[in-house]
Amino acid sequence: MLTSRCRPAGLQFPVQTPRCPAEALRDAGRRYPVADHYAPSTLMCRGDDRIPAHSRRRARVIVMTTIDLNGVRAYRAEPDVAPRGGIILIHEIWGLVPHITDVADRFAARGYVVIAPDLLSRIGMTPELGQELQALVSDPDESRRTAAQPRMREAMAPMKAPEYAASAIAELRTCLDALATEPGVAGRIAVVGFCFGGTYAFALAASDERVRVTVPFYGSAPTPDRMETIRCPVLAIYGAHDPALIDALPGVRLEMAAAGVDFTDHVYPDAAHAFFNDTGSRYRPDDAADAWGRTLAFLDEHLV
Repeated sequence: MLTSRCRPAGLQFPVQTPRCPAEALRDAGRRYPVADHYAPSTLMCRGDDRIPAHSRRRARVIVMTTIDLNGVRAYRAEPDVAPRGGIILIHEIWGLVPHITDVADRFAARGYVVIAPDLLSRIGMTPELGQELQALVSDPDESRRTAAQPRMREAMAPMKAPEYAASAIAELRTCLDALATEPGVAGRIAVVGFCFGGTYAFALAASDERVRVTVPFYGSAPTPDRMETIRCPVLAIYGAHDPALIDALPGVRLEMAAAGVDFTDHVYPDAAHAFFNDTGSRYRPDDAADAWGRTLAFLDEHLV
């Protein structure tokens, strides 16, 4: 078993039949109950500075900072054009921080309806705490990093419980229910996740056949018996300097092949864990830009 911090315990789930769509959906402008505000704005693909200006896509994105889907808090973004599909976007171990909502906006600006659930606030890892802890463990002062470890262990302890994994999958399926009813999505649903979210992207694909494409960034793959329930293409993205995941990768390739999964992986030789996160100390802009392009191309090939 991998010991990566991104692999919560208890990720063993049977495939379930889809539930009824979330009743929170509405036909008019506000499709969801909104806790904070509902504000349309025009956004460029933030973080896409390496993409030539003539190839960037400008889209008006409807942003709702807090929505509620039968008790699941989430961020939602949509384009003002006919959707190319829908994406469940799953955050890192730090929670639903601005980096993740920024990535949601970038996908929306490419034509996707995006729902990014907050899977950690209910167990104490709020976005504010996540940002604070991320800054502490990234501090160049080793003594500060060391001093932050007890707080990290305390914050992460609840998500390692087997019952947490089951509840997180249930919340993700609630988001799938809502996304499946979105006008124009028409069953074209992908899951993209980072770190903790990469592990849950794998797990959701193994738990729900409505997932058509999965792109996990540096996530832990499920056990071989769970791989057999994955019915969609997978693009798994890693940094070579991520020992637990890279050591396991040769076995994952063999097990995915044996399970009949359409599995592709790409390893960036100079990157480490979390290289895509432009707010972290391990960010590598060239590799992140390439991974973004590969993700969009994979979605185009298998979803659109």
